[in-house]
Amino acid sequence: MLGTDDINQIAVELYESERQKNPVNNFVDKYPQLDEASAYKVQEKLIEIKSSRENTKRVGHKLGLTSKAKQNMMGVHEPSYGVLLESMQKYEGDPISLSGSIHAKIEPEIAFIFNKEIKGPAVTVAEVMEATSYVMPALEIIDSRFHGFSFTLPDAVSDNSSSSLFMIGERFQRLDDLDLRLTGMVLKKNGEIMSTATAANVMGHPARAISWLANKLYKVGQSIQTGEIVLSGSILAAETIEPGDHFSVSFDRLGSVEITFTE
Repeated sequence: MLGTDDINQIAVELYESERQKNPVNNFVDKYPQLDEASAYKVQEKLIEIKSSRENTKRVGHKLGLTSKAKQNMMGVHEPSYGVLLESMQKYEGDPISLSGSIHAKIEPEIAFIFNKEIKGPAVTVAEVMEATSYVMPALEIIDSRFHGFSFTLPDAVSDNSSSSLFMIGERFQRLDDLDLRLTGMVLKKNGEIMSTATAANVMGHPARAISWLANKLYKVGQSIQTGEIVLSGSILAAETIEPGDHFSVSFDRLGSVEITFTE
């Protein structure tokens, strides 16, 4: 377990890396004590720094590593999570500049908004569904602060699980008579179909990922709050973004959302 001074130091270095667009080396090499528990403390400190210096606030959470393939790649047995800040949210129709990114990638997801608090320690999928006000299509832009997008799990968690920006669709859909497991999705890049999948790719059901999050947050004295946005995890592998790219994601009965990127 890392001490407070080291936790603060890593958080400051990650904040400066993002601000200056200057990637850093993995911290586990310098701090062998950086385990998962310490990494979430670094993440909390990083969010504290960003909230203060950028005059922003928390609006929710995001999930990562929600597929078995990604977990096996990282050598872990469960997902990870990060914090969404108001400053990270972008709106459809506004081009997004890549000038503030190191090596951005994009992921299609389903976003949830809740009508009441969801608190562990034993939240079920049914409870998540009952607490859901709306779901909507979403695109998340991730951007690791580590060289070559290469990192260990503690490094990624410290880096707020590679969070950068996100956009949710403007059509909010209730869950009535909607089976998210079977919800089909099409991701297009510059008008060309890149991938198709169903939301079952996220732990069998996106709400299962959120139940995991609520139970994980409980262990550190937190919960999912009323009105928060939660990105339930990428349905497909992340796609690299280049200036001029246009991405769109469409979901059966959920609508679509699209983004254009500039220099």
